[in-house]
Amino acid sequence: MNDLSYFSDSRVLITGGAGMIGSTTARLLVEQGAEVTVVDALLPAFGGNRFNLQDIFDRIVFVKGDIRNLERVKEWVDGADYVFNLAAQVSYVDSNHDPLLDLDINCRGHINLLLALSQINRRAKVVFTSSRFVYGTIDYNPVDESHPFNCLSIYGIHKLAGEKYYRFYHDAHGLDTVSLRIANPYGPRQQMKHSKYGIVNWFIRLALEGKPLTVFGEGRQQRDYIFVEDVAEGILSAALAPGTAGQVYNLGTGVGTPFIDMVRLVGETIPGTDIQHLPWPQDRYFVETGDFIADISKLQAATGWAPQISLREGIEKTVDYYRQHRKQYW
Repeated sequence: MNDLSYFSDSRVLITGGAGMIGSTTARLLVEQGAEVTVVDALLPAFGGNRFNLQDIFDRIVFVKGDIRNLERVKEWVDGADYVFNLAAQVSYVDSNHDPLLDLDINCRGHINLLLALSQINRRAKVVFTSSRFVYGTIDYNPVDESHPFNCLSIYGIHKLAGEKYYRFYHDAHGLDTVSLRIANPYGPRQQMKHSKYGIVNWFIRLALEGKPLTVFGEGRQQRDYIFVEDVAEGILSAALAPGTAGQVYNLGTGVGTPFIDMVRLVGETIPGTDIQHLPWPQDRYFVETGDFIADISKLQAATGWAPQISLREGIEKTVDYYRQHRKQYW
């Protein structure tokens, strides 16, 4: 994996930096001696949480701000060596109910960032976090970056549009951009107020509250669950690696885990958890049932990065975190 010490003394901007992935990335950068500015709108329904940064707050610059404000975005990108654009509306469920909000943040907001960079700072390395949801219905596994786009949500459509924006600004304006399609992230510092984000974290909350975990059918559908620290290290590796400009990469573990196995791991980590099986609901369109396993060979070849945390270890770390800090997230 790329030596993260190269970030020492670099100036870094992280949008959406008070969320799970952003705050984990910020922590790694601070450890390397980077000068980190975190921007987050702290919108109530989303994952931004000041507590996520509480142990590094005196070592970063924190700005409460929204990427939909172009003039402020121009101020933030000025002088940055690296820009990690993680700000987003992140619920695929909500995107289908409120597509204009998703459009406003996930499209207009990112065009603002790219406009600002093209006008103020063309030398920065820019990383955009996309999603496995651009693939939608899966035709084959493992899924490589050439897989067709069968989007099942407005969220996936807008993430794909975002990738196209970043590639356009690379081709037309010379920006050094890279996009990462993240699989199923989980781990400490994710919001836990509702079930619209990561299912692993939500099941951990239910189990900690003594509530049953519900599995539709046999739960044999496979997912690629990736721990947040592995995500953050993959993001930083993509920023450092040469030859990644204009490219898109999958970011996952490359390992498929049956849903029921993930649920059982949560139950084993939190003894006494009841697992219940129910029939599939009649309307299954928005309940993704196809397997998804990311082919991560392209990213590994470009960066040397590889995930380090097993699903069992990651769930144990996540459970330990929320047992300590539950009142900050419920």
